Amino acid sequence: MPSTATSTKRGRPGYDQQSVLLIAVDVFNRHGYDATSMGILAENLGISKSAIYHHVPSKGDLLKLALDHALGGLEAILDQPEAQTGSADARLEFVLRETISVLVERLPFVTLLLRLRGNTEIERDALERRRTFDHKVAALISAARDEGSLRQDIDPRTVTRLLFGTINSIVEWYKPGGSLSPQKLADDVITMAFHGLHVPD
Repeated sequence: MPSTATSTKRGRPGYDQQSVLLIAVDVFNRHGYDATSMGILAENLGISKSAIYHHVPSKGDLLKLALDHALGGLEAILDQPEAQTGSADARLEFVLRETISVLVERLPFVTLLLRLRGNTEIERDALERRRTFDHKVAALISAARDEGSLRQDIDPRTVTRLLFGTINSIVEWYKPGGSLSPQKLADDVITMAFHGLHVPD
């Protein structure tokens, strides 16, 4: 859970900021952030609107906590040694695997991030952070092309969009706890991305 949510302000019994945030993210994903009022949140929490304010100042603060949790996980990937040293294609594979891991581990939060419309400053800031992450991955793809480990005939920006289009689609169909483990999911995506569907010679 977000580090900012661990230093909780306690309100009504049975809830802390973390549990309020989890329910809020679920409601945002079901109804859409714009369509979710504090009244809807209160109804889903089973508490009054005023009780929610014991935990967070506003609906926007809940959104920011949720998006920070999603983006913080992604941004931390690029700070790990495996993302900074070694061949570019090895670093790219590591980043893609870890991106899938963060997506699965923080599925509701990443789902919310991917459904943003950019209607508020909080959303626009989050989308800019996500674009920065994508640009850094595109730079890794370019570096791998320059090293000769990736094909030269597809623009790195196209590769980035196709890769993240595939990875982002996971939020729409993946069911944690099912027969497909996060590790096997990552293996399958990497195999598809780097080797395609043809049977190896």
